[in-house]
Amino acid sequence: MKIKNIILSFILLTGVGTLAFGSDAGASAMRKRDVKPGIEVLRDRGFDILKGKRVGLVTNASGVDSYLKSTVDILFEAPGVTLVALYGPEHGVRGTVKSGAKVDSYTDPKTGVPVYSIYGTTMEPTQQMLQGVDVMVYDIQDVGTRSYTFISSLGLVMRACAKAGIEVVVLDRPNPLGGEKVEGACVQPGYHSFVSEFAIPYVYGLTVGELAMLINKEGLNKGVRGNEKHLTCKLSVIPMKGWKRSMTYDDTGLPWVLPSPNIPYPQSAIDYPSSGIIGEFDDYVNIGTGYTLPFEAFAAEWIDADELLDKLNSYNIPGVSWRTIHYKPYFGKYKDKMLHGVQYCFTDYSKAYLTLTQFYIVQALHELYPDKDPFDMNPTRLSMFDLVCGTDYVRKEFQKRFKVEDIIQYWKKDDESFKKLSQKYYLYKDLRIPAKKTQK
Repeated sequence: MKIKNIILSFILLTGVGTLAFGSDAGASAMRKRDVKPGIEVLRDRGFDILKGKRVGLVTNASGVDSYLKSTVDILFEAPGVTLVALYGPEHGVRGTVKSGAKVDSYTDPKTGVPVYSIYGTTMEPTQQMLQGVDVMVYDIQDVGTRSYTFISSLGLVMRACAKAGIEVVVLDRPNPLGGEKVEGACVQPGYHSFVSEFAIPYVYGLTVGELAMLINKEGLNKGVRGNEKHLTCKLSVIPMKGWKRSMTYDDTGLPWVLPSPNIPYPQSAIDYPSSGIIGEFDDYVNIGTGYTLPFEAFAAEWIDADELLDKLNSYNIPGVSWRTIHYKPYFGKYKDKMLHGVQYCFTDYSKAYLTLTQFYIVQALHELYPDKDPFDMNPTRLSMFDLVCGTDYVRKEFQKRFKVEDIIQYWKKDDESFKKLSQKYYLYKDLRIPAKKTQK
């Protein structure tokens, strides 16, 4: 166990693009590969949609085939395909940039192809960056949660390509949360940002290809602030083969390449929406970041772990179990400080409502420590908290009594209507809805 912790610490310290071989991920990689990602389907088709064209590619280290070959290299070597430009979102094309740091433009040393930053001075490709591109390909592993910046980059790329008359081709990949969970109220006017660009739920239950189709056709691509004219691009999606909506990532048989430093395992993607909102309040509790359990724990120096465990168990929250935990982060704000709290596990994933997990934590902590108010302790993070939630309603209502029951109706209000809307864009058949291959 000590060796595994050292390895995991190294993974988190060195950044993006490391292959995860935890117990689940390693077993998954060794199993028969049940799912083919879009890049492999495209290759099986002889790159037909790209033949004879000059191609731009938005990708990062997670854009690989099931044997870990980069989509950059696959398209660079593809017969009849000319890869002319790469576009670097957060963390960069090759996964060399830390979270939140600006990505530079440069020339990719392996291929000699120019790399343009779309996470720096500009988030949307300029028309100059698009010169000489006939078709734009997008291939990044999504995490299924609205506040993750890659889908925002996709939206801005689609807008830029709409202006230039360039077709966008999304190579589809699994949603690691599966295709059945939808949680969290849609973003309200005035609260759109790069972590809440579209008026969709916080957990949206779509693959990235399906999401691209929905925002393109439903008039949701209105820029970072949500206040520009919607632009529709010519869009095609290369679907996966073998994926089902009931699958989480561990069911796919695919290896996991972490798309960002704090998502080292498929489980991390499930934990991200379960703790990441409260994680905005780093002066309140640590959520396992800086340690080997990013987004999988809630801990602080001032918490009595046993008392917190008893309080949480008294709630009988469906689908989730807890245990006490004590740890010292290896880096970050809480480096070398002994923290006490709980680690959680979804023991019945189908029954668990992921995003409320963190709010039950705050409710329990407030009952035990009423002087510890996360909003008062983190005054400079209130705006970001509201942007991540897509509204200020959650903060204002929850802070009155710190009771989940005060926000649950609001937080769930869009779940069913979005599920119904989404069905028009389902590409996969296990809910007996006809597959839809492309959109133009």
